[in-house]
Formats: sequence, structure tokens, C-alpha cells
Amino acid sequence: MNYFDLVNKCLVELNYKQVNAFSELTKNDHKKIKNIINLVNTEVCNYDNWDFKLRKTTINLPAKTTEIDNPIDGRIASVVIDGHVYKYFDKPDVYINGDAPTKTWGRFNDKLLLPEFDEDKSINIVYYTANSVVDAEGNEKKYLEDETDKSMIPEIFTESVLVYGTCMRLKANPQHVKFGYWMSMFNSALATMRAKIQIDADSTPYVNMRRY
Repeated sequence: MNYFDLVNKCLVELNYKQVNAFSELTKNDHKKIKNIINLVNTEVCNYDNWDFKLRKTTINLPAKTTEIDNPIDGRIASVVIDGHVYKYFDKPDVYINGDAPTKTWGRFNDKLLLPEFDEDKSINIVYYTANSVVDAEGNEKKYLEDETDKSMIPEIFTESVLVYGTCMRLKANPQHVKFGYWMSMFNSALATMRAKIQIDADSTPYVNMRRY
């Protein structure tokens, strides 16, 4: 379901008139809906460490180097060097002074802090991307902008999460006749998403229910 489909689904749910082309989305309500879809999409994608946002990359650490520019746009899940997983150490001042524990890595502003090696090293990094959208060519980006852009949220959950979440946020009135229904569908979709997407069968899903 692309950006245009999502907007039209919201219009139907709100009893507004649908449009035939993306270029017709010019009214204030259209702009509000488009903006809120993006807000809900970004919030949900950042809501948890979803498996669909996992990415991996390899970077080079030159010999005798302990600081490199951070190339990761997102949250780092693991750093692996020579088959060993290095743990995050959250005291950059200690790291910079060379007193950090062994097999650790750190961060300072836009720099990654890493151990010093006598030879070049390949650093394998697994991370959660900061992007939440994919365009028609498969390129990732942060926001829905074009008609054919799609959310990274799995298709089976897209409508329930983004359409009902947007309608709930747009009206933001518990007294509205459909507010309870929208909130129930939105929270149910989030709960199902957490339960279905978990890879580890021993993980226990939970849900934070929020009222908008």
C-alpha cells in the first residue's frame, strides 16, 4: 500500500471524498492527513527495534586509528571484529584516555571510538536504520513524499497501523463516534506486529497503549 493509497484509505475512513490523483491532494485536510501519516509512520518505526529495520555493513578501520567518522544512520546493535562481539562502552572520556575495557567500542559526537590495532581491520556492524520509507526503486528514506513511496512497516499491518493511527490522531477526540474503534484497531495491530515479528520464540511481546 503506497502513500497515495494510504491517504485515500484515510479519506474513506473519515467520510471525506476520495481523490483520483495524488496531485489533487491540495486541501488543508489533505495536507494534515499526509503529515500525520508521516508522523505515525516515523513513531511506529522508531517505537521498537523492529527486525524489518535491521541492516548490516562493513567498514574499514585503518591501523593505529582509534576514531573514525560514524557512517551509521541509525542505532547500532552490534560491532564485530575478528569474530568477536565488542560491547558498547558509554563513557567516551574514559575511552579517549585509553582506559576503556577490552573488546568495547564507544561513541563521541559523530565519531566511533574503537580499539587500536597494528593492522587494518574490517568492522562488521549490524544496526537499525533510521529510515522508515522505501521508494519505488527500493531506495530508503525517512519520509513519505511521493505517490509510490511505501512504509517499511510490513504490508499486512500497514493499513491498520497507519490509517487508523492517522484518523485517531487527526480527530484526537475520545468523544468522536469512531475514536474508540480507531484506537482499538491501532493498538491491536501494534500488539499483533510485536507478536508476529519476534524472531526469538522465548521473547515475550508487550504493548504500550497510548491515548492520543
